Amino acid sequence: MTKILVIHGPNLNLLGKREVDVYGNITIDQINNKLLSLAKKRKVKLDIFQSNHEGEIVDVIGKAKNIYASLLINPAAYTHTSVAIRDAISATDIPAVEVHLSNIYSREDFRHSSLIAPVAKGQISGFGVESYIYGLEAAINLAKK
Repeated sequence: MTKILVIHGPNLNLLGKREVDVYGNITIDQINNKLLSLAKKRKVKLDIFQSNHEGEIVDVIGKAKNIYASLLINPAAYTHTSVAIRDAISATDIPAVEVHLSNIYSREDFRHSSLIAPVAKGQISGFGVESYIYGLEAAINLAKK
């Protein structure tokens, strides 16, 4: 069965409680349940990981080669700062889809730059939980190619 890795970056464990005007009321568990439901319908297996620690995310990506057919990642704040996560994605050569709940280009200037986008197959942002759904569809399509 096709396996896809989902990574949620820092502070996404606080969804539903933090900045609801930006991120909405949805929780990470609700997002994960929607992703798992879609994966079941599309007959793929998801492994889901969340961490607030850059090194843990890098380690998980580094171990993903030859296990996962694609990667769905919301690097959150690390989008704009982590050369390490960027390099891990590049080193594994796993097709990656970057997602964000909010439109990072309509927010503060520092959020307009993604270090991850150049090594991802694509980026989806600004659609709330639907960013994850669209992103998983893209990751499934990439995995099945």
